[in-house]
Amino acid sequence: MTSSRKKIAIITGASSGLGVEFARQIEKGHYLDEIWLVARRAGPMKELAESFHKSKAVVLALDLTNEGDLAILKKRITDDNPEIEFLVNNAGYGKIGPFSELGLDEQLQMIELNVKTLTHLSHYAIPFMMPGSKMIQVASSIGFCPAPHFAVYAATKAYVVSLSEALNYELKDKGIEVLAVCPGPVATEFFSVAQKNEFMRDKVGDAEPFNNFLTATAHDVVARALQDAAKNRRRSIFSLPIKTFVGLLPFVPRGLAMRALARRKTH
Repeated sequence: MTSSRKKIAIITGASSGLGVEFARQIEKGHYLDEIWLVARRAGPMKELAESFHKSKAVVLALDLTNEGDLAILKKRITDDNPEIEFLVNNAGYGKIGPFSELGLDEQLQMIELNVKTLTHLSHYAIPFMMPGSKMIQVASSIGFCPAPHFAVYAATKAYVVSLSEALNYELKDKGIEVLAVCPGPVATEFFSVAQKNEFMRDKVGDAEPFNNFLTATAHDVVARALQDAAKNRRRSIFSLPIKTFVGLLPFVPRGLAMRALARRKTH
């Protein structure tokens, strides 16, 4: 007997970058009743919603670091009682610079969004997920090694990788697959936010080290992630150079790896 509950995807951070691509590609490749777009900025999500052809877009302009807004989303899930076929925990941000020089509040905010919010939604969504549902957690390849000048962000992404792989193991009996997406640099708004400090302008400049051959497109990263999710893989790492980087890390002395990550090209 076919369930009468509507089938949905929930995508956080859906106003730009990987979030937009996840929404577009899931809408194109799957038949869902609704795709819930969640982010602070309503304008870009409304524009994205107009491009949908098969699924109804539900635009939820919420700041998920705000407990009241998070409660609104959780209540909406409870009230609608949908089948969540995709949960894409994409919302997150990073700031680059020495730990002691970056503001404490903005670093705690990283932990709030990248770790606490993701954990909240992952836990809350599980009872609404069915066999075959996918939980896609956007981590980073930098989560596999401590990163000087990116210390808190890298630590939050290490948490996401670890949590995702543990949940993938725990939830197999329920038929729910959990995928950690671990790209390298991606051409999105992320680095325009991350670089807004004197350290980056002085040590890196606006172009390095991200506008180089390692930078991937959001489209390609998401396409690979959805392919890997369909194959029930636990990690999705785009591009051979990034796979090589992650694969070699266990064999490289930690201090040497951190020195390499800390290197920046000056003007």
